[in-house]
Amino acid sequence: MRLIDRGFWKGKRVFVTGHMGFKGAWLCSLLAHMGAESIGFGRDERERLLYRELNLAGHSHHLGDVNDLPALTAALSGSRADIVFHLAAQPIVLASYVDPVGTFETNVMGTVRVLEAARQALDLKAIVVVTSDKVYRNNEWAWGYREHDALGGADPYSASKAAAEIATEAMVSSFFAGDSAPRAATARAGNVIGGGDWAEYRLLPDAARAISAGQPLFARHPRSMRPWQHVLDPLAGYLMLAESLAGRRTARTSWNFGPAQEDAMTVQEVADLFVAAWGGGAAWTAAPESADAKHEAGKLTIDSSLARRELGWHPRWRSDEAIRRTAAWYRDHAAGMHASVLVERDISDFFKV
Repeated sequence: MRLIDRGFWKGKRVFVTGHMGFKGAWLCSLLAHMGAESIGFGRDERERLLYRELNLAGHSHHLGDVNDLPALTAALSGSRADIVFHLAAQPIVLASYVDPVGTFETNVMGTVRVLEAARQALDLKAIVVVTSDKVYRNNEWAWGYREHDALGGADPYSASKAAAEIATEAMVSSFFAGDSAPRAATARAGNVIGGGDWAEYRLLPDAARAISAGQPLFARHPRSMRPWQHVLDPLAGYLMLAESLAGRRTARTSWNFGPAQEDAMTVQEVADLFVAAWGGGAAWTAAPESADAKHEAGKLTIDSSLARRELGWHPRWRSDEAIRRTAAWYRDHAAGMHASVLVERDISDFFKV
């Protein structure tokens, strides 16, 4: 199993859109751990953000919207970045039903604008566009989807991410195909978990809020099966992909980074593990199905054989370990431990495996 090349990242300038989001904050922490300098670009919208609790070394940021092309272009060009990670998105399926237009605008045209801004950035070597496992047309197959399987989407969020994949492919083949152009690719991960995610309508953040308040978790769709993985696993894959793109060792434009097939779990199994790991009488119950319940896939997994074979990437933590660590993070944070200490603890443990 190949590891992240610390020598590659030391001193690199890395532009991260969506740096204030859950994955963005963990990514900036991981980059700091590797000795890179991260430059964030994103909106400060939520009251509670992991990003605000972190003490990030070598980090600067710009407040802005990826739909504002002039501001985005100025920030990216001014950063003199070597690498771009595009994470900014409207990431919640249920929220996409409330604001489908905004979801498509941010997830599709925001991606196009990032790639357009990247055309003006002279120092770039690689661009990683982060999408989702939900880009695939879901046939409820027992096996995982591979990179060449058909894209689709039965809800605005999934469709917007699939459309972002197509838009990226078009932009890459049209404007990033030259010998001197930066290499670009999309990265598709599973259901990413870890401490510090405070978003609504996500199972483990909902669980942490409920249990901390002395309430049971009400879990939706307990029989739905998903590829659960700790946030550090796909982030490590994104870094390894960026290394390969920058070194011009691959021209492939889409990659899956998911857990092993046997690690897929139902919502019920995840809830059982989480409350057991939390302890102290934590409990959960199935939320009643409403008559107007929105579409939710019953089974969705992805096959990451390509990343294993060509990048040397493998998940370092099994799904059950990821769930236990996530429960410990939220429990210890609720008990008063600082978020930056907890994030650094997980990063340090991750590289001991």
